[in-house]
Amino acid sequence: MFIVSSAVQAQDTEFKNKGKFYAYWGWNRSAYTQSDIHFKGADYDFTLKDVVATDRQTPFSVDKYINPANITIPQTNYGIGYFFNEHYSVFVGVDHMKYVTVQNQFLTIDGEIDPSYGVTAEDGSGSPFVDKGIRQTDDFLKFEHTDGLNYVHVSINRFDDISSNFGIHSENFVINLTEGIGAGFLLPRTNVTLLGKERHDDFHVSGYGISAQMGFNFVIYKYFFIQTDIRGGYINMPNIRTTYDKADSASQDFMYVQAAVMLGGRFKIF
Repeated sequence: MFIVSSAVQAQDTEFKNKGKFYAYWGWNRSAYTQSDIHFKGADYDFTLKDVVATDRQTPFSVDKYINPANITIPQTNYGIGYFFNEHYSVFVGVDHMKYVTVQNQFLTIDGEIDPSYGVTAEDGSGSPFVDKGIRQTDDFLKFEHTDGLNYVHVSINRFDDISSNFGIHSENFVINLTEGIGAGFLLPRTNVTLLGKERHDDFHVSGYGISAQMGFNFVIYKYFFIQTDIRGGYINMPNIRTTYDKADSASQDFMYVQAAVMLGGRFKIF
């Protein structure tokens, strides 16, 4: 009788995943490969080659990171998942990154721009441009996905308890190795001023992405966790809104890598 009771008690206290939900909120820093950006409109059709861009994480302040009215301003990661067995979960989330092309960088331009815009290459020549050098000045182009480069995705994630590898045998502190693959769509709010046209920055479904991630998930007292991830992926946006004229658009694709840290909780609804 004592053996049976002990076995039941051990089973009841064993750390379980299946049937639990989890949610997190966190922050990221991201880096991007160079990208060719193609701009097309009624009176222009040109490509800027090997454009350099950076992220733009908000400097830390209590108001920007803790105030509920402002917590979406920094580069953030958030979402909710469900464990459908002990090791695997399905997760729906948003990686809110920011993508900012570097102003005054020297680029190669190829294509045509109506002469009425007054755009000239560095050597003083005008359109058509064939692999000409040009500088990305404010009066020519400002191009940012700053509210932001929103990757809305579904992923399948695996969790493996590796606590014993560190000599830890406690349900109150568990270390998981986690990996995942995902896919989704891009919903950027692209801030563009192009050829002196009116600034445009509405949300718009612009393309798709695929991603993979790997990290550590530290569960504390069964209900709370801290997760650190390295993520990477490919983004392709063939339909970026650039001005209020629907004839104007841009397209680009690039790779990215992201480091993220999240705070979260685990819970069971039924």
